[in-house]
Amino acid sequence: MENTDSRLQASYSKRFWLLDREITFLNHGSFGACPRHVLEVQAKVRSQLENEPVNFFNQQWEPLIDASREKLAAFVGSDVEDLVFVPNATTGVNSVLRSLSFQPGDELLTTNHEYNACRNALDFIANRTGAKVVVADIPFPIESSQQITTAILSRVSSKTRLALIDHITSQTGLIFPIQEIIQQLQARGIDTLIDGAHAPGMLPLDLRAIGATYYAGNCHKWLCAPKGAAFLYVQRQKQPEIRPLTISHGANSPLTHKSRFQLEFDWTGTSDPTPYICVGEVIQFLGLLLPGGWGELIQRNHDLVLEGRQIICDALKVKAPCPDEMIGSMAVIPMPKVLDSYTHTSLHDQLLDQHGIQVQVVPWEGMHRLLLRISAQLYNSLEDYQYLAEVLTNLEYSN
Repeated sequence: MENTDSRLQASYSKRFWLLDREITFLNHGSFGACPRHVLEVQAKVRSQLENEPVNFFNQQWEPLIDASREKLAAFVGSDVEDLVFVPNATTGVNSVLRSLSFQPGDELLTTNHEYNACRNALDFIANRTGAKVVVADIPFPIESSQQITTAILSRVSSKTRLALIDHITSQTGLIFPIQEIIQQLQARGIDTLIDGAHAPGMLPLDLRAIGATYYAGNCHKWLCAPKGAAFLYVQRQKQPEIRPLTISHGANSPLTHKSRFQLEFDWTGTSDPTPYICVGEVIQFLGLLLPGGWGELIQRNHDLVLEGRQIICDALKVKAPCPDEMIGSMAVIPMPKVLDSYTHTSLHDQLLDQHGIQVQVVPWEGMHRLLLRISAQLYNSLEDYQYLAEVLTNLEYSN
């Protein structure tokens, strides 16, 4: 990718987002960013709701959500009947964990890369039921995906009842080989709950082929939907036992046009449904921004983050901690030892307050190092990473 092409593409694309032009925004991965057009559509739907709330909730909201879900199902490779909307992936993970029954001595398998919020949910369930959380230690830095599969399978036992596994890790930005992991676990009779918070919009998804028992994914991150939009996928035969965190009218609804699974999750009380309704709109909108559609967008972001990672690694004289094929649109760079005097908060704040750079700084105990996690989205260019590399180099020499 030529620097000029990257800059022109980013400059053109920035007009579609509301991001502060004074900030070098390299942290799309934390909360995403919703395009201006989609926010305008959301505002129109909100106005429609508030103009006649009773009519909207009695007549209009369900067809709008169903239409959006159909587009989402096609995008992630799922049957419509197997998807429900939830506010975020953490809610999806909690819904599954709170619905399942575990006995004292049962083992719940996860990894040391699991997202803290979901790990907390797993610990909560273990403490409540007497089950035991078993942690597979995935090395980092890492040389191959096979190390991930080997580490996870090494912790499987006859007591393993469920595995909670990231598709893409938050702290380290690694793409786990989940299809292989799922196949290996299913062969041993173990159900899988996949935390796919970062995957939709970062990777092409085919949930049918992936084969997870349960899969939770965010739509507000790399899909760029409004905040409060995510989904939970549940295999058809497992749906009767999975209930939403809030039990409401769907529990005894006489309606028969949908499964009890969708009736319960679709209505958990009065809330703003516009994030769900806009998911289909953002899939269509972003898919039209580049000639090659979503495929080109995903590849462009992957190529850009690899180039950005290399720029920063070269500037700091550090080694990339994983192979290129193990990352999507996020990459982490270990900070050199000379920056050990910083905490993750102090380094983040200095980069933002003094240099206008918004980037994620992650403490990683396995290396006793800070990790810098960069993101790449359509509004980013190589200049963003060159600027970050220059600032970090200056900090390194000033320490």
